Amino acid sequence: MLNNRLVTQHVQGRQHAQATIKMRFGFWLIMALSIALLTVKNVRAADASEAAEGSELPYTITTVAEGLEQPYGIAFLPNGDLLITEKSGRLRWVQQGVLQAEPVTGVPEVYPSTQGGLLDIVLHPRFVDNGWLYLSLSEGDYQANATQVVRARFSEGQLHDLKVIYTARPAKAKGVHFGARMTFLADETLLITIGDGFEFREDAQNLSSALGKIVRVTDEGEIPPDNPFVHNPNARPEIYSYGHRHSQGIVYDAQTHTVYAHEHGPMGGDELNRISAGNNYGWPLANYGLDYSGAYVSPLTAHPGTEQPLVQWTPSLAPSGLTQCRGCQWPEWEGDLLLRMLERKGVSSIQRAADSSYSESALLGELNGSVRKVR
Repeated sequence: MLNNRLVTQHVQGRQHAQATIKMRFGFWLIMALSIALLTVKNVRAADASEAAEGSELPYTITTVAEGLEQPYGIAFLPNGDLLITEKSGRLRWVQQGVLQAEPVTGVPEVYPSTQGGLLDIVLHPRFVDNGWLYLSLSEGDYQANATQVVRARFSEGQLHDLKVIYTARPAKAKGVHFGARMTFLADETLLITIGDGFEFREDAQNLSSALGKIVRVTDEGEIPPDNPFVHNPNARPEIYSYGHRHSQGIVYDAQTHTVYAHEHGPMGGDELNRISAGNNYGWPLANYGLDYSGAYVSPLTAHPGTEQPLVQWTPSLAPSGLTQCRGCQWPEWEGDLLLRMLERKGVSSIQRAADSSYSESALLGELNGSVRKVR
């Protein structure tokens, strides 16, 4: 699978008409070197593992497109086409199942650093009516760079009406910890994760800085009047929540009106959080991990006024990409959160129990590669 391919995994024995439906409701996993669409039988993790050990897997792998370079984000267009971001700064179009040779034109220049580049892509909730898509990227240079979001319209291999709607401030040095994942809320406002810039972790507690935050803007980039700190003269009005390190997954559950996000800790202390407006998620005041030097970031795992994670992983497993099963083809997974760990094979399924505790199952353990997005 590590051969720069777009691959699709279909349940064996299904009809072609069903395969079309699966393209809308199956797993998509975007890997650093390949992209996979997985559609899995109605089995839990243990059953899937048993099937993998037997002579017949519950799915097969079929090449759809080749030649992708570090794909990072993906969007399904209403007609079934795909738009895929490549970290190097290209936006690719899979038209009627064929990866177009030329990248989409009109994409803004990016700062292609170690962790930066062209990152996430999401469609407006009313994309069918207005045609807006949103791209997150890193802009600037080594000395001064930031997470930025632009919106544009896509037509026949080109972006039109491009507009910058948000740039995180202040700019920072070095090219790491951009965050840059996005999700729309029911009111069509946009949440954007902003990393702490690695060397600027104290800014995660500083409301005058966008670093280490989740921010909220309108679909045009304006400040919503009900943002939690909009009336605080010492705070950036776009801030929605704070005390984050490096969030690379965020999803909105429209059924329960809940936002979930996960973030990378240092050496340990990766977190899955339920995000609420105005809340402080603790970084770096309280954390379950150690600094890369082996010293404590903080001796505390809890601090007054900060939220505890729903799940924390120590040692770190590097969560990347996050989605939720809502109305999908597996009723027994209804409500589960699905995410990829860069330090572990396969996909993790997070289930909430009746007592509000959370458990984790492993799925698709035979997968390799750095999966960056789960859909």
